Amino acid sequence: MIISKPHRRVIYESLFKEGVLVAKKDYNAPKHEELDVPNLEVIKAMQSLTSKGLVKTQFSWQWYYYVLTPEGVDYLREFLNLPNEIVPSTHKRAVRPPRPAGVRPGGGDGTYRPPRGGDREDYRKKESAPGEYRPQFAGVGRGAPRE
Repeated sequence: MIISKPHRRVIYESLFKEGVLVAKKDYNAPKHEELDVPNLEVIKAMQSLTSKGLVKTQFSWQWYYYVLTPEGVDYLREFLNLPNEIVPSTHKRAVRPPRPAGVRPGGGDGTYRPPRGGDREDYRKKESAPGEYRPQFAGVGRGAPRE
């Protein structure tokens, strides 16, 4: 299918920016959910990249899910004339804020803390069966007597 260069560029820019792209399986949709491009052109452009091994496709519940591969990142970087420092958002490391150095409950300085009492100790101290209790097993297997 022939896709105009501006539309192809919009599709590739969106794919490179996010690292992923989704498209509903609706070939007659006038435009894609997120992009101002016909949905059919998005699906066919992604189908082309999938056949080249640049994108991995997953289909579920009438939606196409496209994930950019490392080879696809290199290809789109060359196609869009981008420097090596720019990477898709799915390839960036999530920056976590450092944990506050507050006081931990129960000491916090790494000292020994004895285990809490409660259910375990009560369970261990329960009485056993009475001394005169002797279970009787009459039969083998499913309880039928042996003849």
